[in-house]
Amino acid sequence: MIQVKIERDNKKYRKVKVLGHAMYDDYGKDIVCSAVSSIVTTTINGILSLRKGSLSYLVSKKGMTIELKSDDEITQTLTQNMVNLLKELSVQYPDNIEIDIMNN
Repeated sequence: MIQVKIERDNKKYRKVKVLGHAMYDDYGKDIVCSAVSSIVTTTINGILSLRKGSLSYLVSKKGMTIELKSDDEITQTLTQNMVNLLKELSVQYPDNIEIDIMNN
């Protein structure tokens, strides 16, 4: 199962971790993993093309960690859109992706 852990502070996104494998199908054939990768990668690229330096990210064998360094409207709005898309995916595939939002 893919676990998406989201940290917010005062309703502002601070960190997003995407960990694991959806286990919907074999590696390379998993449509849920593909969808998550596309959503997250498109969001990161969009934010960085509009607001360089507003986030950093680290990709590892376990997954990806995104740290949001900016409270600007574009960064927060695109991150909210990403969260909405991932939530929608988790409704369609509840056995394969789980979203956990932690508010500080």
